Amino acid sequence: MSSRLIRHLPALLVLIPAIALGCFTSERAQILGKQHPDIDFESMAHHMKQQERVDYDYSGPARCIAGSADKFDCHQVSLSGWLDLPTIGGGSGADNWGWVHADSGRRFALMGRSNGVSFVEITNPDDPVYLGNLPRPDGVGTSTWSDIKTYDDHAFMVADAVSGHGIQVFDLTRLLDVDPEDPQTFDHDAHFTGEAGGNTLHSAHNIAINEQSGYAYAVGGNLCSGGLYMVDIRQPTNPTYAGCFADDGYTHDVQCVVYRGPDEAYQGREICFASNEESVTIVDVTDKANPVQVGRHTYDDAAYTHQGWLTGDQRYFLTDDELDETSNDLAGTRTLIFDFESLEEAPDPAEYIADGLSIDHNQYVIGDYVFQANYQRGLRILRIDDPATAELTEVAWFDTFPEDAPLGFDGAWSVFPYFADGSVLVSDINRGMFILRVDDPDVAAVLDGLLFRDRFRQE
Repeated sequence: MSSRLIRHLPALLVLIPAIALGCFTSERAQILGKQHPDIDFESMAHHMKQQERVDYDYSGPARCIAGSADKFDCHQVSLSGWLDLPTIGGGSGADNWGWVHADSGRRFALMGRSNGVSFVEITNPDDPVYLGNLPRPDGVGTSTWSDIKTYDDHAFMVADAVSGHGIQVFDLTRLLDVDPEDPQTFDHDAHFTGEAGGNTLHSAHNIAINEQSGYAYAVGGNLCSGGLYMVDIRQPTNPTYAGCFADDGYTHDVQCVVYRGPDEAYQGREICFASNEESVTIVDVTDKANPVQVGRHTYDDAAYTHQGWLTGDQRYFLTDDELDETSNDLAGTRTLIFDFESLEEAPDPAEYIADGLSIDHNQYVIGDYVFQANYQRGLRILRIDDPATAELTEVAWFDTFPEDAPLGFDGAWSVFPYFADGSVLVSDINRGMFILRVDDPDVAAVLDGLLFRDRFRQE
């Protein structure tokens, strides 16, 4: 454990009796031979079955003025709406995603929690409306990790460190008819637990969906050595097993696309960019029964390769390492950018070090901007000036966790910037759901418009 993290432990103990945990689990730490930074807190949290929340006296939307929106530090990002965890089903916050009903334009936030998934309408971002909760399947316990993605008006949900969860499927059009005065406790529409006659898919750390191909990838699970467990979801309520890629072991997160990047040898094929704890591993999954590893790319001072996202031209892959800030005693949050002009061979990634320090988590790219959820520094929006040299400029932010303890796993878990109306969703582990509005005109222009299904280009 780094000296900087040790210095902050007393403050963390005072602020949060049972600290919220990041994606890096103690089970993975043991397998990898790494020390888990918050192992004592993890034991406490699992004993209590849920994390402690941080109270916030919300008084309505707040513009970002002179660096503050209510109690939150900000720059060019204002607070539109907020809902606390007890209101949306309890537990602690986890991953999020969003859904837009194409015909009506109504917008919905989906937020994972330690005990289920919340559904909130945010068509009016200043007045979010809680519509209901999908609990975990019967008999499935509480755990910190929950992840969600969408396809064809359905949500697909997984959870880690549990038994019997598999993949829940929920028809999102059911939300259209919910009475806002009567939030519902929903049942799932389908429950996929693995290949017929095969082993049960109990848990998965994450799920990714290629909306162009209609395949889901459950990763970090109990099957397929934690690798790419592939599921055909083209009939959303009838998922079927499609294949497995286990050659590079555990995958923590992944982005899979129908490739149209610069490497001509792979154009038109379905390619997965997997964050595999110590590498970015690229896999051709066009033939689900015979996936092929294309390249395995490492970097200096790797601690835990966590997650990443492609730029619109599919040449550059922005990557975050969840443990390098604590393991390497960095001065600021590090973002790595791989140049994948060739998928098989690539130079060492370029590095950007932020002016502020926090552990990084999930990030997503739209146009020339990357939207990062960086735990205790909240939402950070950076302009990608030159990906080849990792020249980034932080242009906007909103700190959902203003307490001064930069190297803990509290605060912002994930960000969803794809609502195409200027709104950005941030799920906070301790405080709940934040609906934010970007005020920077250049960033707002990128967020305002319809997106193609691959989430790269704008119409």
